[in-house]
Amino acid sequence: MRIHQWVPAAHRGDAIGDSARTVRGLLRSMGHESDLFALTMDDDLRGDVRPFADPEASLGDVTIFHFALPSPMTSAFARLTGTKVLQYHNITPPHFFAAWDTEIHKILSQGLLGLAPLAPVTTLGLGDSEFNRGELERLGFERTAVLPIAIDFDRYARPANPILLKRLCDGRTNLLFVGRIAPNKRHDHLLRVLAYYKKNISTAVRLLAVGRHPRRETGRGVKIEAHYLDALIRLYSELGVEPADVVFTGGVSHDELLACYESAHVFVSMSEHEGFGVPLVEAMLKHVPIVALGGTAVTETLGGAGVVFDRPDIAEFAETAALLAKPGPARDAILRGQDRRVQDFATEVTLRKLRDLLEGL
Repeated sequence: MRIHQWVPAAHRGDAIGDSARTVRGLLRSMGHESDLFALTMDDDLRGDVRPFADPEASLGDVTIFHFALPSPMTSAFARLTGTKVLQYHNITPPHFFAAWDTEIHKILSQGLLGLAPLAPVTTLGLGDSEFNRGELERLGFERTAVLPIAIDFDRYARPANPILLKRLCDGRTNLLFVGRIAPNKRHDHLLRVLAYYKKNISTAVRLLAVGRHPRRETGRGVKIEAHYLDALIRLYSELGVEPADVVFTGGVSHDELLACYESAHVFVSMSEHEGFGVPLVEAMLKHVPIVALGGTAVTETLGGAGVVFDRPDIAEFAETAALLAKPGPARDAILRGQDRRVQDFATEVTLRKLRDLLEGL
């Protein structure tokens, strides 16, 4: 059987694109013919990912469409005659961007409007979390299920970048967050945690904020005046945090990402909206204790592991991070719980779920 996947943009290091390539490998291991098609892709993925303009894109017996943003794929998916599976990766609520990027705000709003019309023409709607599946159900998708983002555990056993690892292992406590610099991720709260930690616990602390920076121009080349990263830089200056205490890395290579995880003492997340939370799984996989604000799909992804707060109490959050940053019974207990939970996302578990879903189509 031909089971093809569509993803609007294929980038290395992007959770959706990485998951789609992992699923393609699983489908091929099951004996299916499977390819991945994208509207745009990184240059080094050409030849691995096929262009959406390829006529083969529409010839799958089953087509899995990874929906995250509006694109020409939406109307093309509706016109398909074969079995149609939509995997929903969630759309960040537009209100988070209203004060920062009106074009992104509009795109996100259009994405939400474009999802509901696919409900009557979709054979199966998949959420990569129960949180996302529930949203599909509310939008009118009659048949839904959960298939978590597929994560290739073997990639996290590869060597970390030795130069970056050495640079980061300099005696400071590293508080790590991985996720694009975006308003819903609440880096402002993380900066307040850092400021509290530095003032009340130890000055030898650093926040590693790993993730793509927000764009500085709209798609029409107009400069964005209210820039979120600039606002964060102004905030940490007001909080008394020095530039050496905060590292906004921008996009990183995989070996650099591994260096960040291996040098981290605690993973901290104050994000107010997550459709799944791949970095949470990565942190569990790399044995980094997690302190997170719950809600959306965060609590679900952690499944009882880590330390989850129901409100963003800065002092309590920082004190907990400090406790877990040092060796001891509390850290050991959290890591044991995370080690158990992360096995629920192992490749063989995802393969079993995928096989069951396909058999039910």
